[in-house]
Amino acid sequence: MIRRLIDKVFARKTRPRPAGLGVAAMRYQRAQHQIERSELSDAAIRCCEQLQKAGHKAFIVGGAVRDLLLGRHPKDFDVATDATPEQVRSLFRRSRIIGRRFRLVHVMFGQETIEVSTFRSAHVASSDEESANTDEHGRLLRDNVYGTQADDAIRRDFTMNALFYDPSAEEIWDFTNGFKDIQKKRVVIIGDPEARYREDPVRMLRAARLAGKLGFSIDAETERPIAALKSLLANVPEARLFDEMLKLLLSGHALACIEKLRGLGLHAPLLPSIEEVLGAPRSRAFATLALQRTDERINDDRGVSPAFLFAALFWFPMCERAKELEARGERPLTALHRAMDEVLDEQRKSLAIPRRFDGNIKELWVAQSRFTQQSRAKAFRLLTHPRFRACYDFYALRAEAGDASPEVAAWWEKFQFADDGVREAMLLPDSGPKKRRRRRKKTAAPTGGVPPAADAEPES
Repeated sequence: MIRRLIDKVFARKTRPRPAGLGVAAMRYQRAQHQIERSELSDAAIRCCEQLQKAGHKAFIVGGAVRDLLLGRHPKDFDVATDATPEQVRSLFRRSRIIGRRFRLVHVMFGQETIEVSTFRSAHVASSDEESANTDEHGRLLRDNVYGTQADDAIRRDFTMNALFYDPSAEEIWDFTNGFKDIQKKRVVIIGDPEARYREDPVRMLRAARLAGKLGFSIDAETERPIAALKSLLANVPEARLFDEMLKLLLSGHALACIEKLRGLGLHAPLLPSIEEVLGAPRSRAFATLALQRTDERINDDRGVSPAFLFAALFWFPMCERAKELEARGERPLTALHRAMDEVLDEQRKSLAIPRRFDGNIKELWVAQSRFTQQSRAKAFRLLTHPRFRACYDFYALRAEAGDASPEVAAWWEKFQFADDGVREAMLLPDSGPKKRRRRRKKTAAPTGGVPPAADAEPES
């Protein structure tokens, strides 16, 4: 009991290492990994060097090392160290400690922020403590114990994400065989796959995302338990699932990731309508094109809108629902608005799409019928819509996929950039009855005055 209390106080309990994984690290020199220092973030290098100068271990870790080995430019650089958050904070003037469950330090270098974490060990204790660390499904509830560098490597999810790069020595430390797994282009989970998925079911989604994004295969042992355990995703908070889904859709390889999800049977708990969308030729063509265009924009470092992508993925289910409601006697506009609400609410049961996206999604959907109206008043009213360009891009995408008129899309492409004279020639005459001017009500005649005759012309 005393020993257990001491371990808790000093937070040094270590997690049993998975079978087959040694404690000694393989070290790969520059000639083997061929990572150039010029490819690294100057801020990450300075952060590691300052920690090492103070007597601590410090490494660039995780996805940055993986991407460098694959010849990709990392989006961000994280650092892991044996220094505590308080020690890190004392070394860097522009830094702050964040987090409650496990504290991290954000170190600012100009406009760049480096996230620094202390080596961590997943806390696995005796059987009487085990229930306090996991729920009834085995999902990990507490994972906030400091450990050694080897512990930190083993508690990470996949071998490719458990590599440590020392920018001073220019060498990679590998405790989990991740270096060779990257060379073999395979996704391998660390430890027993079933236990690791029960600890955190989101790891199944990450396996699909990494495989789709990197063009890797999933190791057979890593994939085997997924079919039996995918129901555990129902126990994950919807907001967390949404964050993971957003990473997948904005990975730059969304189409490949979606197909990998479908292959593993993981799409149903996240996007219930995606099988329906990808199963029909017309809707599949449109959704595929939307995913491809999103990938292109991300890979060209152009901005993307999650609302636009969700609007594209749910467009056909919304249209089908609107048709059903019209067939039941609903007026078209009423059916449209009710269908929009129902489709988004149904999707929100499994994926917590923030309601702040609803307005943008609905604007894109409502505007589509207005593109066929090319008379003066209606055309200029649509052209001044605050989100006209996004609405037009959505219509043009539909036209390219065969769901809308290419001639109408071409008309609007020309009209929006034409000068006034060309626009006048392009416009169709206003149709329908003209709106009658409202007559101004006559004021009462002053006392003693003569009221107007009944047949007198009203004043304009």
